[in-house]
Amino acid sequence: MSSLKPVSQSNDRLVPELLDRFFPLTQQRLYMSMLMGRGGLTRRRAEYFVRLWAYLLLKQRQMTGVRLTQPLTQLQSTDSLIACTHREAAELFYGNQERGSDRAAGMMIDRFVALGLLEKQFDGQTLCLQIRSIPELETPIQPEISVTLFPDAFNPRTDTIPIANLIARTYAELMKDVAKASHKIARALRSWAQQYPQGLRVLRRSDNLNPVGISVLYPVTSESEVYFFQPPSKSFYLSSDIEIDPFKMAAVGDATCTSVYIRSWVIDTPYLQSANIYLLLEDSRKALTQMQQDFPNLCDMYSLILHPLYEDLRLALGFQKTFQDTQRSYHWVYLALDRFLALDIEQALSKMKQGLVK
Repeated sequence: MSSLKPVSQSNDRLVPELLDRFFPLTQQRLYMSMLMGRGGLTRRRAEYFVRLWAYLLLKQRQMTGVRLTQPLTQLQSTDSLIACTHREAAELFYGNQERGSDRAAGMMIDRFVALGLLEKQFDGQTLCLQIRSIPELETPIQPEISVTLFPDAFNPRTDTIPIANLIARTYAELMKDVAKASHKIARALRSWAQQYPQGLRVLRRSDNLNPVGISVLYPVTSESEVYFFQPPSKSFYLSSDIEIDPFKMAAVGDATCTSVYIRSWVIDTPYLQSANIYLLLEDSRKALTQMQQDFPNLCDMYSLILHPLYEDLRLALGFQKTFQDTQRSYHWVYLALDRFLALDIEQALSKMKQGLVK
């Protein structure tokens, strides 16, 4: 018999096999798709978090004496800490599957805490959890208001902090301390903008001028190219504790510079639509064409695909995986610059899955 017990004395039994009745799969999938845009959440993790979220909310309702007769239509943050054991979480996440365990569920809960989705409290006997407020998922669905974006130069005075936070959110999975990493990213952005401002481009909202996307095209010295032929984690900088950047930026006119490192190419999730992807890609192409004037022998493009959301874009543009970490699924990806400059971007985007391009 399942260990998931209702916390009230009502006749409703809240057990994993009934969760789909109280919060239908169609609604679960809707929230999963929205959550997958957040850094650190793979499809499976998003699925687990949605199930835990719904379960805690239903359990809270039972605590207040509400009978579970109608399914949930919308999720919201919990009002207080709710008791939830690792065994309960394991049954929610894994059901009767053999791959899950109480310990694995506990580690998953800790990951959600690290990503800022959960509050956790343990007094030595009872584990209590609370869903933190996620405003973009709790607001009732409203008719979309069209927001026009346009490509623009990165302004280190006004764009550094919002872009640093955007990059940190996207790659939160890699970071031990997101706040510390955000500060490091901010310093790096200002330094890169001072060295080669042409390499930093943003997508900007036309109404309030806020940046919602970033493209960092970083020309590297010939000595730095060796890192593209080693496991990616050996050269992590923005997301690691390393104080010295292993990649050195080439100076304008350096005839030995043959490679550009796409250090970041990110669009904030609400704006991740085909038209906006096209805008930033076309702008990146123009920037790279100009970069060829500054670095006459530039011919290779490298990047890292760290967020699963961008894997489909990699395939559509033709980037090939090269060197991989031995213990992680991170790859360097490569594309010849001439191939990218000759690419029909609109046609390439048409090959992408509808799950990413809207």
